[in-house]
Amino acid sequence: MAVPKHKISRSKRGKRRSHKKINYKILSTDIITGELHIRHHITYKKFYKGKKIL
Repeated sequence: MAVPKHKISRSKRGKRRSHKKINYKILSTDIITGELHIRHHITYKKFYKGKKIL
């Protein structure tokens, strides 16, 4: 079994892990307007969970 000779620094570890993030956005449809929007964000027409915001 391979054993590393040296401790991996925090910066090297972070650089390796930076590519493991989720790259796609999950879309939802608003109840009232039927608009597509990113989950947990308001739509372009300022609706969130079927209610007018702002």
